[in-house]
Amino acid sequence: MPPFTVLHVCMGNICRSPMAERLLTLAVAEAAEVSQEKAQALVLSHSAGTGGWHEGEPMHPSAARQVRARGGDADGFAARQLRSEHLDGADLVLTATSDQLRYVVSLRADAAGRTFVLGEFGRLLRRVDPEQLPRPGLSPEAVYERGAALVAAVDTARRGAAPLPTDELDDPWGRGEKTFTRVADEIEETLRPLATMLFPPVAGVG
Repeated sequence: MPPFTVLHVCMGNICRSPMAERLLTLAVAEAAEVSQEKAQALVLSHSAGTGGWHEGEPMHPSAARQVRARGGDADGFAARQLRSEHLDGADLVLTATSDQLRYVVSLRADAAGRTFVLGEFGRLLRRVDPEQLPRPGLSPEAVYERGAALVAAVDTARRGAAPLPTDELDDPWGRGEKTFTRVADEIEETLRPLATMLFPPVAGVG
């Protein structure tokens, strides 16, 4: 049920998945031409980590700088460990690595068809014909219907193939700002096209 919900997963939930969580909200806000608060009502973007070492901690300072530098909101974040119940309402699960994808599926086998490595999803997204998706709109119901159909189309394009090594995101923890910048760029390379697919610039959104 609405809103269309995206769950981002990495290891500790302080670097990659928090950046993805907040950068998707930013991308949706820009594509739909709404505030970031309104964007969360259309596409609920949240995250968790496979480990609980950083539970309750804020986003890594370098990750927060990347989010803010791009116009996103890094405030109010608290890391959490992924649990089976987090997957209950997730319409799309995007992991940083193949190992994390396997971890998600080990928790919930029924999540396999909606779980992808981030770069894998971005690569396969280019194979989807947007004209075959439900008509776009700015109601939570319209976004949910289009988003669910998009995930199903990307899963069909996958055809059971495994992710490629190039689909994975490097872990920037303990590395310099240049690595955080590169990883944030790679995150946006998937999330911006996703937002544009949900909210195309033309075609009577509204």
